[in-house]
Amino acid sequence: MHTPETLSGDEQHIPFRDVIGFANDHAGFPLRPPVLDLLGRHSGRIIDVGARSEEPVDFPDITRRAVQTILDGDTDRVILLCGTGAGACIAANKVRGIRAAVAHDTYVARQAVVHDDVNVLCIGAWITGPQVALDIVRHFLAAQFSDEEHFRRRVAKLALLEQGG
Repeated sequence: MHTPETLSGDEQHIPFRDVIGFANDHAGFPLRPPVLDLLGRHSGRIIDVGARSEEPVDFPDITRRAVQTILDGDTDRVILLCGTGAGACIAANKVRGIRAAVAHDTYVARQAVVHDDVNVLCIGAWITGPQVALDIVRHFLAAQFSDEEHFRRRVAKLALLEQGG
């Protein structure tokens, strides 16, 4: 039976998700085991398209496969791990319908979802240690997009930018 995990200093619980997308490149490989372990406790299935070793791979390829799980309707959230988080974030944001953010702290991870409806979290393994990375993932998964009109309006404008407008 699934028991929700309480966030440090917060009474929110991480909702159980049927499916979570996940990927890492070779630079993100060191964070792979602890993050997958956490995701396994909070989802019925992980769609894992990440590198299985530190053998170099190209982050745009890994990122594209991971964000495709959102576009296909298999999940609504994806976690990406690379060296700094920046490369995966740039690649993800090139894909229409994806809103990715790099987060190296829990505040950004939460606010990016609440204010900007971010659906892809990018973490840099060269920047972030395992415990902090797990806290970041917890806050990302627990956060929900705000129903306040000004946030919805801004996200709608982001969608217009994707269309070239």
